[in-house]
Amino acid sequence: MTILLGLLIVILLAVVVVQVGKVSEIAAKIRGEEEVQDSINKRQGFLSLVFMIVFLLAVSISGVHYKDWYLGFGPHEAASEHGSAIDRMFNVTLLATGFVFVITHILLFYFAYKYSGSRKRKASYVPHDDKLEIVWTIVPAVVMAFLVISGLDTWNEVMADVKAGDDYMEIEAVGEQFGWTIRYPGADNALGERSYKMISGDNPIGQNWKDEKNLDDFHATEIVLPVGKRIRVRITSKDVLHNFYLPHFRVKMDAVPGMPTYFVFTPKKTTEEYRNELSNYKTYQQPADPNDPQGEQLWQRFDYELACAELCGKGHFSMKRIVKIVSEDEYKAWVEKQNSFYFSQVRGTANDPFADKWFPQEISERKANFSANLEAARAAAGVDAKTLRFEYVNFVTGSDKLTPVSQYELGFLVDALNQYPNMTIELAGHTDNTGDAAANQTLSEARAKSVYNFLVEKGIAPSRLRAVGYGQTRPIADNDTEDGRAKNRRTEFRILTQ
Repeated sequence: MTILLGLLIVILLAVVVVQVGKVSEIAAKIRGEEEVQDSINKRQGFLSLVFMIVFLLAVSISGVHYKDWYLGFGPHEAASEHGSAIDRMFNVTLLATGFVFVITHILLFYFAYKYSGSRKRKASYVPHDDKLEIVWTIVPAVVMAFLVISGLDTWNEVMADVKAGDDYMEIEAVGEQFGWTIRYPGADNALGERSYKMISGDNPIGQNWKDEKNLDDFHATEIVLPVGKRIRVRITSKDVLHNFYLPHFRVKMDAVPGMPTYFVFTPKKTTEEYRNELSNYKTYQQPADPNDPQGEQLWQRFDYELACAELCGKGHFSMKRIVKIVSEDEYKAWVEKQNSFYFSQVRGTANDPFADKWFPQEISERKANFSANLEAARAAAGVDAKTLRFEYVNFVTGSDKLTPVSQYELGFLVDALNQYPNMTIELAGHTDNTGDAAANQTLSEARAKSVYNFLVEKGIAPSRLRAVGYGQTRPIADNDTEDGRAKNRRTEFRILTQ
């Protein structure tokens, strides 16, 4: 019904327009074509003046009304050290072009009024005016030269890269449809190598795990940066053209597939400081949620943001990320909570190139756990309580050959035996029930003997050691499941005397 009424209204308006045209045509014939045309020209000239006044007033009033939302005006001064130079360049450009804009429109509409067509006035023809052309050429050229030179000066200042010896921190932003992978360096303050050829489902940006600088790098879902610290952002893309845009910091750089770019900036206002500045403006003393007038105000909900300034596809809107600028202490506390991508996602998998190596932090943590378990066993009573399972002692499948990584935990045991010279232990090998029982018995004995030989080679007296194989006779889990069989394949040591 609504659509039908709409169509009827459109048809009615069309009929009215046609009829008005016919009436105007009849009136023109009655009064004379030239007289009517003069009247129309005069009326249109006057309406041009009215439009000019309304237009310029609307531009001025809207500019004043929305000034608190513009970047570079009101509360939105640049939050980075270089941002003021960019704002200054834009303001100078706005002043120069704004003056031309206003004067041009005043002249344009005034001339439409002043020189509207009339039977009583004949247009004069000016074929050439050297003075006017010189002025019209030189003045814009001088103004443009000034704007371009000042712009280049600002560009050179803003786009300067870091130099050797500079104190800065580098992070990496990799764009894709539709999101960002933000990579931070770890304690070494260096980002590891990466290659697009290594990108896979479990290696989202193609980090080269053989490069040890990658091992402490971590990925973050938001950007957190310390205030006052110089930041170099390494920017690239995995698929299409994106744009790394931090509007409040006046940072904007394309993320181009196959061509890394960068931007260097120094944040000078924390998120809380920016919020406090916004709180002084009535514009931001409004409820963030109109349906909850007692809830948080706009200034309390403010966050810096990372946006993609390219139309990179239907999911373009989801490229937004939160940016937090915090104090140095807050930043350090946040970093301590982050997990290295390698140690949380790659360590111990088929993609780990360091499967046979322990890193210092792992050695320290695992030795502490080993020592704590040993002390508990020494203080306990009963055979089971004094038996400890090796967590990281393994053998090549089907043999008694120790894997290289086994040396670390066995080294902990060597240190413990040296610390407690009166302690003697039994080394026990166990298997699951897969295969022949006699073969399993022989294998368990051989594996216990391999551990025995390792300890003796490290200087432990044979009289303090006893190697025993129990085969499949002492399971601790159900042999009907793979998980249970894995638990039954174990090597243990039991404290005999201490």
